[in-house]
Amino acid sequence: MFIQAIHRCIEKRDFMIQAPYETAFRLINGFLEGVPNVIVDVFGRTVVCHDYSRDKDEQAVQVLDELVHYVRENLPWVLSFIVKQRRSDSPEARNGRLVFGTKIDKYIKENGVLYALNLTMNRDSSFYLDTRYLREWIYTHLQGKSVLNTFAYTGSLGIAALMGGASEVVHLDLNAKFMAVAKRSAELNGKGIENSQYQIGDFWSRINQYKKRHKLFDCVILDPPVYSKTPKGTIDLSKNYHKLINKVRPIIHDGGYLVSINNALFQSGKTHHDDLQCLCKDGYLRIEKIIPVHQDCLGFLENFKEGLPADPAPYNYSTKMTILRIKRKD
Repeated sequence: MFIQAIHRCIEKRDFMIQAPYETAFRLINGFLEGVPNVIVDVFGRTVVCHDYSRDKDEQAVQVLDELVHYVRENLPWVLSFIVKQRRSDSPEARNGRLVFGTKIDKYIKENGVLYALNLTMNRDSSFYLDTRYLREWIYTHLQGKSVLNTFAYTGSLGIAALMGGASEVVHLDLNAKFMAVAKRSAELNGKGIENSQYQIGDFWSRINQYKKRHKLFDCVILDPPVYSKTPKGTIDLSKNYHKLINKVRPIIHDGGYLVSINNALFQSGKTHHDDLQCLCKDGYLRIEKIIPVHQDCLGFLENFKEGLPADPAPYNYSTKMTILRIKRKD
């Protein structure tokens, strides 16, 4: 029943399927391409299917069966297939079960940079595909710059800066398990590990420490979760994103960059962009560039935006990425 839609999605991405099969890309964005409740990503020779259906959904079972059959029959270079049941009560099912194969890829290469993977570490896949163009911008624009990568997760944005020639890259995240993946990425690229550059700590308190020390960076990457609460502070991207920006502005050099990423699905692009413009009214912050999301993540149907929870314009997807420039008063 869904074979034609599956075939159409994969056919549109034929140009991305090339030996030696080391790269990562989105094979199907089912919400926007007519394959219900699935997003399918490729990491090297491993396919990861994110199943957003409810338990005992017969249509979802049919979609997965057809998808697995299609991949096995038509994509012989795929060595393993993982299904993550994103709405399951079981942590093991959310993290992913192996449907076929034994060899799961542990790294991918993008624009010549190697990134470590841990595809079943949690319900995500340890590497975000929708920030590909942002990694490219970071790689090409931050040579010789000092960079603080906040909410670093597995560090891909910071690793892009490191390999692009940044003079200093500090990763900050609460989770040591995520930082271990970032360290492996650095090692894959022949970089030594300095533990001081991979910091486990709370965003709010660590930024306060930098302020007290008068520590400044040429660029701060701000990629917070949609919602998070610690004893030090609360993050809610749809309500208090401006507080996060104002929190890090004092630790950025004059003329430096603030890289903003907002993943609030139900907040429109216009609302977010208007909020940023309000912050720019004092003249000490300026919007320099909007970074788009690559087409494979969006899907290839002309009316794909109709499937999004909110209109992303002036961005092209729910992942809203903006490069801002800082002007200091001192």
